[in-house]
Amino acid sequence: MQCVILAGGLATRMRPVTETIPKALIPVAGIPFIDHQLAWLAGHGVTQVVLSVGYRGDMLRDHVGDGARYRLEVRVVDEGTELRGTAGALRLALDQGALDPAFLMTYGDSFLPIDFAGVWAHFRASGAPALMTVFRNGGQWDDSNVIYRDGRVVLYDKHHATRPPADFDYIDYGLIAMKREVIAELVPPPRAGAKADLAPLFHQLSQRGDLAGLEITQRFFEIGSPAGLQDLERWMRERS
Repeated sequence: MQCVILAGGLATRMRPVTETIPKALIPVAGIPFIDHQLAWLAGHGVTQVVLSVGYRGDMLRDHVGDGARYRLEVRVVDEGTELRGTAGALRLALDQGALDPAFLMTYGDSFLPIDFAGVWAHFRASGAPALMTVFRNGGQWDDSNVIYRDGRVVLYDKHHATRPPADFDYIDYGLIAMKREVIAELVPPPRAGAKADLAPLFHQLSQRGDLAGLEITQRFFEIGSPAGLQDLERWMRERS
């Protein structure tokens, strides 16, 4: 089971810490965040990781190595200094032959305390080209962006361009499963300086009826903000 981790962003909200290190190396409970993340993936069914890096990617590559110490096989895809956006990063991984026919995808600042293998099994059973995990958010952690009904994402609209905010009860949880052909079909090869993000792709899939959904009841954690980092460290202390 393959999981792509998108970890190339500039992490401006976490400066000054991220002026010298990439976000995935921010210490959490004294250990670089990526170590927590990879250990969790390895313990929940993931065997291979594609690590998509950009900003200070050499530091992340050197730290993770080939993944053997996490009991994983890790391949690094490097955007360099010309960041391509979240969808553009997946297109680069596709063009470099790094993507399996179907894969999971998460973000380099997300800690998701759920069973990845269970999500994978649900995706395979759904028969859909893509599946989004969703969380009943009610605007608590961030702006809700998903209308979810009966195992399907009826609408994903990050900016509420097509429906009023009150219509959205759920939020993208941060773990996606999809077939490689989705990227090949819907994310064109990059043009110089152009970025492609995943939000329009998810919107298009939901409008086509091609985005299955799976509701998660365990809250997600993230280190993209100081408050998020504090929440994760508190949760880890309570579990230890």
